[in-house]
Amino acid sequence: MVPSRRLYPHQWSWDAAFIAIGLAYVNPTRAWRDLRSLFEAQWPDGRVPHIVFDPGTAENDYFPGPGFWDVPAYSGRPARGSTGLVQPPLHAVAAWEVYRRAASHGAECARAAGDELAWLYPRLVAQQEYLTTRRDAGGDGLASIVHPWESGLDNSPSWDAAMSAVPADMELLTRFTRRDIENADAAHRPTDVDYARYLGLVLDYRSGGYADADLASRHAFVVECPSFNSILAAAEHALVHIAGVVGADPEIHRRRAARITKAISEHLFDASTQTFRARDVRTGRLSPARCVNGLVPLLLPGLPAAQAAAIMTEAASPRFGLPDRTGLPVPSYDRTAPDFDTLRYWRGPIWINVNWLLRRGMLVHGYRGEAEDLRTAMVRLVHRSGHFEYFHPVTGEGIGAPAFSWTAALSLDLLADRSVPAYARAA
Repeated sequence: MVPSRRLYPHQWSWDAAFIAIGLAYVNPTRAWRDLRSLFEAQWPDGRVPHIVFDPGTAENDYFPGPGFWDVPAYSGRPARGSTGLVQPPLHAVAAWEVYRRAASHGAECARAAGDELAWLYPRLVAQQEYLTTRRDAGGDGLASIVHPWESGLDNSPSWDAAMSAVPADMELLTRFTRRDIENADAAHRPTDVDYARYLGLVLDYRSGGYADADLASRHAFVVECPSFNSILAAAEHALVHIAGVVGADPEIHRRRAARITKAISEHLFDASTQTFRARDVRTGRLSPARCVNGLVPLLLPGLPAAQAAAIMTEAASPRFGLPDRTGLPVPSYDRTAPDFDTLRYWRGPIWINVNWLLRRGMLVHGYRGEAEDLRTAMVRLVHRSGHFEYFHPVTGEGIGAPAFSWTAALSLDLLADRSVPAYARAA
């Protein structure tokens, strides 16, 4: 399953997780197959690449394609089969959700789904170990991202401060042709300056063989993202349940979830503004931008109650606005910021996937009324505007790809499931 036939014609990592959650209702076999397809491309060091390339898609149909990444062959896979970056590790959460849907259909379905979990479990563990060890560039128990694309929130203002130190070699845009603006309005996409920086970061990481040693001293972008790390901890909570099914020890996952949660609480919370923010590992500074990734730590059942309440205060404020204020889901960036952009990708528009995560966090911490309001707002938005990639934060108009897979998949889940997430009971 690809995110979008024209704009994104390959398999994306965290898209596959969100899509599997929706497929669990209509085609669980396909959900498992998509997760397997992704993890069959896992690197020997445990990283799960952020794109797995479809060998049937021509190099020129998407940029940057497999030739640009120039990934060597590994573990029996052909060369250039994937990228060298990662994305938020939502896959354990997705696998648990697919399993519990299947298990509700009887013992035979539960056994088959258990076999799928048994195949995935060691691979999910390897993914977590890669992120919590090799990517702990700051040494404080948090995973670092080495490129904005790894966050899933590609051009979020969260990265602006750190990205300002990254050289923008505009000559790269004469050597390489952007394909995204051939299939989407350039006013909606990252700027050329940002894109030149993106390409430069990839080339730098690639030139070092995609190695992670000494990242903070040799790589220009090394950032701890609150949403990435919250998903990393949520995956450990899901692995507690998965371990129980496959006969593994769940305690290591409980301990790791607690450690990551503690590190997020201590290192990414700005006490002066009562908000969670991205941290530049190279400088130690927190991002000044108030972005939706700062709301995602609500996912964590072990988050201190005062910090959970602070997230809800931030979400309800004029900077974001819950549905009782706006009639819409939460935008990707502070509405009151001078550079709030209603059209440009992660710099203002509404995305269903992060609102889905936020609703999940509301349920974890007992904000059930707010969670139901947010669920209703998402369903109504999609019903009115369609299954778009993202939405205008004032009018609700659909923007980007018109038939976007995770929007459709998560709509199925929003229509069907109002229960408190099972992983919340792992704490």
